[in-house]
Amino acid sequence: MKLASLKHGRDGRLVIVSEDLTRCTDASRIAPTLQAALDDWTHAEPHLRELSQSLEVGAAPVERFHERECASPLPRAYQWADGSAYVNHVELVRKARGADMPESFWTEPLMYQGGSDSFLGPRDDIVLAEDQGWGVDMEAEIAVIVSDTPMGVGPAEALQFIRLVMLVNDVSLRGLIPNELAKGFGFFQSKPSSAFSPCAVTPDALSPDWRNGKLCLPLLVALNGKPFGRADAGVDMTFHFGQLIAHAAKTRPLAAGSIIGSGTVSNKLNGGPGKLIEDGGAGYSCIAELRMIETIAAGVPKTPFMKFGDRVEIEMLNGKGRSIFGRIDQTLRRYER
Repeated sequence: MKLASLKHGRDGRLVIVSEDLTRCTDASRIAPTLQAALDDWTHAEPHLRELSQSLEVGAAPVERFHERECASPLPRAYQWADGSAYVNHVELVRKARGADMPESFWTEPLMYQGGSDSFLGPRDDIVLAEDQGWGVDMEAEIAVIVSDTPMGVGPAEALQFIRLVMLVNDVSLRGLIPNELAKGFGFFQSKPSSAFSPCAVTPDALSPDWRNGKLCLPLLVALNGKPFGRADAGVDMTFHFGQLIAHAAKTRPLAAGSIIGSGTVSNKLNGGPGKLIEDGGAGYSCIAELRMIETIAAGVPKTPFMKFGDRVEIEMLNGKGRSIFGRIDQTLRRYER
């Protein structure tokens, strides 16, 4: 089952989307918003699934589905906690600045609490006052939305609380990160609004590619129309989503609608750092990782961060080559108040 929120008010209008992403049907008689559905999932899910089946067989009222009309599935959320499940990415970051990586990074995930009051729609521009000075970067990730999750839940049990899966562009301002982290209080200004895919999809609809808390398909990233990354999200994922959820819920329950991110998807190559697609690698899910490898190899990075007018696209295809979640497609623009 695929769900989306068309732009309407603050929290969107909930629709069911067809498997091929061409049609949708209004679901407001069941729940006006996705958050409302998640708040009462036990009651809402059977009715949403029935409506989804009716849509597929042509027995429900239909409207054309346009991804450009979508807000993020949750235009705002009670919680957005982003992990760092691909330790290869973390290792490269530290190696580029000559820092050792603590052994605990392999046994306990990193996680930060991001701003969740205003997510970008999947086709909305990224608007910022600076481009190169702030080091604008995309980060292509996977995320899950959970239902009410108890405090202290274990990793295996945590998987049963996942309701939906989606893609993320977790925008990062690399030029602001070092000073913020140096203060010892974590990210804030360096993490502007993130964007999520047009559709959020139930795990059963991802079978057989959803396995053991991992989505085992390449995550496709393009920068200015050129393939930039195709890292497999199921490979080199040190912590699966059950472990990430359990980490987030160690000292608090998670409310329905909480979003947990995987962190930047990153693949190694033959046990070492990845390579560009044109060099036989899987490419990268963010510019910073490429710059790290350039720094390790030559002492300095050569690839610039995003500039005004640059465009990033993030998508995932199934085995038949069809888009699963729809496409995140954003252009970096100058902010005008």
